[in-house]
This record gives sequence, structure tokens and C-alpha cells, in this order.
Amino acid sequence: MADLKVISLLPAATEIICALGLESQLIGRSHECDFPESIRELPVCSSAKFISGSDSQEIDRQVKEILSDALSIYTIDREMIRRLDPDVIITQAQCEVCAVSLKDVEAALEGLLDKECRIISLEPNVLGDVYNDIKNIAAVFGVSERADDLLERAGERIDIIRHKLKFISEKPRVACIEWLAPLMIAGNWTPELVEVAGGELLLAVNGKHSPFVDFVDVANSDPEIIIVMPCGFSIPRTLQEISLLLDLPGWQDLKAVKNNRVYIADGNQYFNRSGPRLTDSIEILAEIINPKQFVFGYEGEGWIKFNLA
Repeated sequence: MADLKVISLLPAATEIICALGLESQLIGRSHECDFPESIRELPVCSSAKFISGSDSQEIDRQVKEILSDALSIYTIDREMIRRLDPDVIITQAQCEVCAVSLKDVEAALEGLLDKECRIISLEPNVLGDVYNDIKNIAAVFGVSERADDLLERAGERIDIIRHKLKFISEKPRVACIEWLAPLMIAGNWTPELVEVAGGELLLAVNGKHSPFVDFVDVANSDPEIIIVMPCGFSIPRTLQEISLLLDLPGWQDLKAVKNNRVYIADGNQYFNRSGPRLTDSIEILAEIINPKQFVFGYEGEGWIKFNLA
């Protein structure tokens, strides 16, 4: 198959393209695409309308206000796309808040190019969907065998974890916090990742969107482990707002807090991205949930233990 010029408007898709050995065909990216490091020099084809440096509550307010007017929270640079003249654009239809949506791309492309441009839209809800997305992208570019190899390696890493946990019946109750204010629990593929890593995710259903919850729900479920992984936030960014949790009435009474089992993970680089590094995310969870069984080396970079003292 001839080389296809591709623009990725989704960080996970950018990672998939690169993991499949197709980085040389990537000609443009979204403002959020930042991995691998080598793609950062590519032209940026989108931007966010909300102020990204705002705190969690303000970002939530701005996003809801924009969406209430039936507008997109992202802007697509039509002129940049016209100049780049792509053969393929990859976007998503999973979440209007997380990245540029399918309808945004369709609207932006209308009458823009002098040729047909294929739009690939990803909509993963569970881990199997992510694997199918990798296979489908590989098929478009004629490199299906690379997807098979990539997924085989991922399966081997997961099998190692499952094998080590085979005779451990105890599954700690885990709360994965995906947004700080208002509180949101990580859904979609996260319950499955937690299960593979030997835990039981509370307050969310595998394959369903991440739900907003009241703190009383968290208190009533009384998790044994709390992992804070806000969508789009690095560990330092989360630490800036960790007081939103610490100041909640009853926070200090939670079992996880009393037992010093509160952790902060890099949600932006790992858990929030439906790409190859979800395998890394499982390994991070395994380190946190079962530290006596697993040391993969992510501590300090992918996650930290939050010192409550």
C-alpha cells in the first residue's frame, strides 16, 4: 500500500500510529499529542477553547457552558489541514470533552480538500475495543502483522500479572478518581484494568462512561485504596489541587486514608489514553495494588504514594 499521510487529532491514536512503526507518515497532530517526544515538532491542527491552566472546578464550568450552547470545546485549524493535505485523519467519538470529535472533523473537512480524505473515528469503551482500534488502524495502512506482534507482546505482559495473582484471592476495593471537582470515578476500560491488576474498582461499571459521584458515595463504599488520576493531569498538576480532596469533610475517616494507601498516578500519560500504554497502566496498578508481587519501575514517574503526613 502506498504511504498515506495522516493527521492524528487524538493522543492515543498518535501513540498507536507510532507503535505500529508509521511515525514517518504522521504529518500533523492535535495540541494534546505529546508522546513519543519525537512528534512534538509536528504541525498542531487543533486548540482548546477553555483555559487549560484553570482549576478543576473552573475547567468543568467552562466546558459545560460551551457544550450547553451546542458548541465544540475544540477548534480545528482548517487552514493547517488544507496545507498538510492529509489522506487520513484519525479522531474519536467517545467523549466530546476528551478530544476533537468526529462531527467536528466532518464539519471542518466539508469542501476543504481537493481529494477524498478518510476519517477514522475511534470509540473504545473496553480494553478489547482498544485492541480492535489498533488492528483496524494497522489494516488501513497495510501493516496488520505489526498489530498482531504489538498485541501479542501486550498479552504476554498481562498474562504474567494474571499468573502471579492466580492464587491470591483477596481483591482490595479501589477507587480511581478521574476528576477532582466535581468528583468523577474512572469508568470505561479502567474497571477491567483494575481487575487484571488484582483489585475491585468501586462506583463504576466496565464499558460505561465515567460517572460523577457525591463524596458520600465514596465514603459509603470506603475504599481500601484510592488512586487519583485526573483526566489530562500530570502528577505535579494533580498535586496543585489535591487539597480539593483533603478538605472534604470525612476524607480523613476513609480506610484508604487511615492506612496511608492514597496514590497519585499520571492520568494524562497512561490511564486516560486508549492506546498501547494501557498495558503500562495495568502494570502501574499492579505495583500499587499488589506491591509485594510487582515492581515494574514506574514509581516516581507513573505514580507516587501520597504522603499524608
